[in-house]
Amino acid sequence: MDKEKTVLLGMSGGVDSTVAALLLQRQGYRVTGATLRLHREGSAAAARGEREIGDARACAGRLGIPHLVLDWRDEFEREVLENFASEYDRGATPNPCVVCNRRIKFPSLLAAADEQGIDRIATGHYADVIYDGTRGRFRLRQAESQAKDQSYVLYSLPQSCLSRLVLPLAGYTKEEIRALAGEAGLPVSHKADSQDICFIPGGGYPEFLERYRGRPSPAGNFTDESGRVLGRHKGLWHYTIGQRKGLGISLGTPAFVKAIDAATGDIVLSDNDSLFSRELLAGDLRWIDWERLEAPVKLTAKIRYAHRPQPAVVYPLGEARARVVFTQPQRAITPGQAVVFYDGGYVAGGGIIEGRA
Repeated sequence: MDKEKTVLLGMSGGVDSTVAALLLQRQGYRVTGATLRLHREGSAAAARGEREIGDARACAGRLGIPHLVLDWRDEFEREVLENFASEYDRGATPNPCVVCNRRIKFPSLLAAADEQGIDRIATGHYADVIYDGTRGRFRLRQAESQAKDQSYVLYSLPQSCLSRLVLPLAGYTKEEIRALAGEAGLPVSHKADSQDICFIPGGGYPEFLERYRGRPSPAGNFTDESGRVLGRHKGLWHYTIGQRKGLGISLGTPAFVKAIDAATGDIVLSDNDSLFSRELLAGDLRWIDWERLEAPVKLTAKIRYAHRPQPAVVYPLGEARARVVFTQPQRAITPGQAVVFYDGGYVAGGGIIEGRA
């Protein structure tokens, strides 16, 4: 068997990764499936995780491929759960999927592939990897279906990972993927997509954080932009930048969360116009299209997953920080979220938003 035609596929138990296995088989790959065990016993997340492992194992059996379970619970708690809680502790709103992809999902697949003597890894993400001979680098390209494109959460993958990564769903729509699953008689063809964070089934971030930290959400005051106290809030972990609903305070005019001050416990409220800014600072920058940014560059940028990329100039500030200046003001720039930069249909890189500049 040609080693180049062996691939370890991350299988979540859902329709996307299952059809990815089917497509890889049709491309001539010898596929091995792998599912991560991430959650401690006794939690709702662990129960759901075991069901997903069972679904992935059943789908692998249907396709006639081996299936592995990779236990990364310790690493997940240290790298993802603790990061998630620490970001909320400092008043930020993190994206744990971005962190998990960089620190858990892809490192675990690469490590298992090396152990098994498998050359390639794959996932069911909607994106694509190509090699650009002119640049001498692997590039991350958006999926053809913009409605399902997931390149945003993959911006931090290094060249060492992209060079081994196969993403077979790039040219398909979700409807086409479900149709392929149905035609193949796969048991997950009608399985609903997961819409929440894997370790918080059904949402409830503040409740999770209170259990994880073993203490209530930090209380404090609502203030206006001048510092005038408007009332008490129910805890910092209940709020994020731009939020209007669920504030629990009536001021006679619409009020929105503009800032979260973890040091004082205050949440600053403003009108909607005050949420807009043309500039942000980003740190922990990771680039795909080059090793580092040496000079200002015009790109487009997304400040959250569902955001439409907007024209901006990225100004380097040392090794791994940048100032991003948008052509038009952007609403609710949120510390902790990822800002991802695009060059046409390709991901140039990204970083973590530190705040408005």
